[in-house]
Amino acid sequence: MRVQLLVSEWCHTCPAAEKVWRDVADEREFEFAVVDVMQPEGREIVARLRVRSVPSIVIDGELKAVGVQTPDEARALVAGARARARPAAARHAGMILSRDNRAWLVVALAYLAAAALSLAWHGSLLPDGPGRTGAVHLFAAGFAVFTLYGLGAHMLPRFTGNPIRGGVWAWSQLALGNAGLLALAAGLWMGLVSLAIIGGAALWLSLAIFAARILPVLAGGAALAGSDAFGPDAD
Repeated sequence: MRVQLLVSEWCHTCPAAEKVWRDVADEREFEFAVVDVMQPEGREIVARLRVRSVPSIVIDGELKAVGVQTPDEARALVAGARARARPAAARHAGMILSRDNRAWLVVALAYLAAAALSLAWHGSLLPDGPGRTGAVHLFAAGFAVFTLYGLGAHMLPRFTGNPIRGGVWAWSQLALGNAGLLALAAGLWMGLVSLAIIGGAALWLSLAIFAARILPVLAGGAALAGSDAFGPDAD
């Protein structure tokens, strides 16, 4: 069974509909996709089915419902789908931020707050002394790069219409990025070269995971279609 939720950027109820259907997709075995009506696939569906409003639900190529369904209404529409033994593989390409992307942005803001405290304490964002290089990395990597990670993993799938792998890979990227940055900054502050090298390596590994997740999105998502190469890990 294939379920497509038709959405649009101007639709203020579409995120609520997506939340309902993502929860149901974690319960029942069916393929779920969020399709923007301004993307080629969305325009084709709208023209073929003469869809006049969003959010709309298309099941196996047929328009089945319009508007925001309750969880029970959504379950009734996919009553023929079996219950899942485990959560669906995380492939977020919708309007709402996934949990891992929200975590990136929260962490980025925490590093920005740390930079602001450094500014207030030292009277300069880049104080002289052994903490200078560490403070630069906390701000540049912790705020700027981590913000790009969170927004990039959300917006690029939205722009392209291609899903992105989440689950264990997204959370591993987050864990390595934070552990690596903190180890790098601590190594620079304390003059521990080995700790700084380990932290830098973890940061690069985090970047490599992000590249492995985002490149299939930019290449058209072919590597994701019909494949569970990364395993069925839930977001």
